[in-house]
Order: sequence, then structure tokens, then C-alpha cells
Amino acid sequence: MKLGVFIERDGVLNLATVERSQQVSPLSPGLFKLNPAAAGLVRQLKAAGLVVIATTNQPGLSRGYQSRRALDQMHTQLLQAMPLDEILVCPHDETDHCPCRKPKPGLFTEARYKWQLELDRSFVISDKWYDAEAALAVGATSLLIQSPWLGQAHHDLVVADFRAAVKKLLQLLGAPVMAGT
Repeated sequence: MKLGVFIERDGVLNLATVERSQQVSPLSPGLFKLNPAAAGLVRQLKAAGLVVIATTNQPGLSRGYQSRRALDQMHTQLLQAMPLDEILVCPHDETDHCPCRKPKPGLFTEARYKWQLELDRSFVISDKWYDAEAALAVGATSLLIQSPWLGQAHHDLVVADFRAAVKKLLQLLGAPVMAGT
């Protein structure tokens, strides 16, 4: 069995846009701005032997205001910029009551089977409460980045930024922490 790390796309791997105190997902490749620090940090996670998976709720697909083509173009940019093993997407609206929309753990359990992951020894990095809830449901450790979207949900660890999350995760694994991390 392998260990994995699930990383929230919006606000961690790409830069978030905030409108009316809410984080808004980019709807087109022109609005998709990668986090400049993310590629190096993802490489460190890969070097530690982790399966690295981006996860994202994208209800705009089912609501009809985002095209699958635009989403695929953004994910192509993401995959070209950093060594992710996979990007898992929930395309559903909250009213669909699907098992894959975070905070439900469906994306994580899907990855467990595909990648033979030991979820109770894996990690979730996010800036949102619902990722911590999904992590709790599968026994993974959540490393939450300080943000307005943490809520009152379960938190394993709260850190300042993505760099601090990667550093803490590598320390927990007993893996070497590269300079600058």
C-alpha cells in the first residue's frame, strides 16, 4: 500500500479569486493562475514517495456555467506545471447529493482503489473546512492552511501556508525537508 496526499486545487495549487467574501473557481484558462510556489512543493512531495492528487469540487459543470473543455484546458496547464499523479473532480451541485462532493469522501475512496492508497496514513492539504471533514471520514491527516474558509470543522493541523504544510507533512513522515521549505 502507498501513501498519498490530496491537495485542494483552488486556493492551494492555483491562486484564488475572492468575490463577496467567497472563494470563486476560475471558469476559463485565462483566469486560471497557478500558485508560483506550488510546483516545487509538489516535487518535494513526489520525491518523498507520495502519490500526489489534486481534488476539486466544480459545480459549475452541472450548473451549466462552466464547460468541460475549459476545465480540461486548465487541468492540462496544471499537469504541465507540476508532477501531479491525477486530478479528481466532483462535477456535481450540492443538491445532487453525490458521494464525491467534498465534504463527502468519495474522491478519496476512488483514489484508494485506483492507487492502492493507505488512507489512514495519507494526508490532505487544503484551505477549506470540507477537505478536513473528508479527511476525517477516511482517517487521513488534514493540514489546513490558514484562511477564512476553515470554519468550525475538525482540524488536525493548521499551518500558515502551503510551504509550511509541506514542511510539516515531510516532518511527520520523517522525510528530509529540502532547503527553502
